[in-house]
Amino acid sequence: MAKYIPVIGMEIHAELKTQTKMFCTCQNGYELQKEPNQNICPICMSHPGMLPTINKQAIKWTILVGLALNCKIAKQTKFDRKNYFYPDLPKGYQISQYDQPLTYSGKLEINGKEVGITRVHLEEDTGKLAHGANSSLVDLSRAGTPLIELVTDPVIESASEAKDFCQMYQQILRYLEISDADMEKGQMRCEANISMQEAGKFVIDGSEVKPLLDYNLNPKSELKNINSFKAMERAVEYEIKRQTKALENNEPLVQETRGWDDDKQKTFSQRVKETAADYRYFPEPDLPPLNISDELITELTGTLPELPHQKLKRFVSQFNLKLEDAKILISDKDLASFTEQVISELIGWLISLPETDGTEEEIWAREGKKLSKIISNWLISRLFKHLNDEKTAIKDSKITPENFAEFITLIYHSKINNLTAQKVLEQMFKTGDSPMEIVSQGGLEQVDDQDKLEKIIEVIISNNEKVVADYRAGKEVALKFLMGQTMKETKGQANPQTIEDILKKKLS
Repeated sequence: MAKYIPVIGMEIHAELKTQTKMFCTCQNGYELQKEPNQNICPICMSHPGMLPTINKQAIKWTILVGLALNCKIAKQTKFDRKNYFYPDLPKGYQISQYDQPLTYSGKLEINGKEVGITRVHLEEDTGKLAHGANSSLVDLSRAGTPLIELVTDPVIESASEAKDFCQMYQQILRYLEISDADMEKGQMRCEANISMQEAGKFVIDGSEVKPLLDYNLNPKSELKNINSFKAMERAVEYEIKRQTKALENNEPLVQETRGWDDDKQKTFSQRVKETAADYRYFPEPDLPPLNISDELITELTGTLPELPHQKLKRFVSQFNLKLEDAKILISDKDLASFTEQVISELIGWLISLPETDGTEEEIWAREGKKLSKIISNWLISRLFKHLNDEKTAIKDSKITPENFAEFITLIYHSKINNLTAQKVLEQMFKTGDSPMEIVSQGGLEQVDDQDKLEKIIEVIISNNEKVVADYRAGKEVALKFLMGQTMKETKGQANPQTIEDILKKKLS
């Protein structure tokens, strides 16, 4: 058993895509942040005497996130001033929430484990700095963007678990359609609080790490400057190793904020980490406390969609998908919808064909596992390649769920072989034509005529006496060569299994 155990808590900020900013009427949106200091007003710039007003949509969306994460919703809440001095914060304080967050005490299941959610609260984003060779300029275009901050309990135990949690939270925000949560654009910023504690000498009580007996807790580091999930995982892994090595060598650790250098693949010290007392929180005097009604909570609960972790369980149980395939297919809301429509359309296609016997339930009970495997393989391995190459989203693809289901039906009933199917899919992606149309017009239907294939194979055997001798001498690769020659002769349209069966029969 390891002497030191990682104790990890996440803080995740996400920008809400409301029409206007949090406390003023300036338009909100990532595209509006491209030109520095263009989308601002006296409230964004903190001119004296300017009074903020609360964005009602941002309040509703924060409650919606809380409901999605099984949080309690505060009936009474307020905003607070978080005081600190930094060039991109012209007021000298940030309007945030401290002791009465909008939502609190929730949970999210990740890989069979419940991760406690301490709170999800609402605040305003700051401006940002543009650093030059000899100067730094302040850009306030982002200032005032509605920002939700999620804080987990310190119960995450590894870098991979931290990454999985952040990915699932991103998917939830996108399913709710309240944030694009793109880490590379800074719309979602993940920070990890990490400490290494001696096994058996501490307990985790809710959001607190508590020492046992006379044990002194080791200090934690907060990791920042992380702009991808891969970087998140590597940064946490590096910090676990760094702190463990320091403790084993009796080197002092301090509570600090550390950045991640992606080029050097290591963390670096930025500053000593502040505590809540350093921020001198006090209630925001220019904004009234809020009362959240039961009617509003009921209304918002009714708008919750099926969430990604719920959809994941259903895709595995209902559609017989492998867990890893299901994780990929539910990772994007549009992709999950496309997959579900394909399965629905596929059953319709199969029932309509004379080759398939039984009702919808009977077909799925008998062939569901095989069908799901064919669908996921062609979606993930083949269609994704075309989407990625052309940088196209599934919702913008010319391939409809109906046509993809028809395509899967052709494969399932061996109307086309694997090689032909790849050509058909490529044509579908380019033109949006139906697969049967492409097969018919191109004369691509699979050759299964036994007599025709036997005649072709007999010629190939007589023309390749040495290869035939090699096969009879036990060289299996010789069979592959003869199969390849047959496929070439039939222009790739023969059934590979039929070819193999005929060859083995004739060469036995």
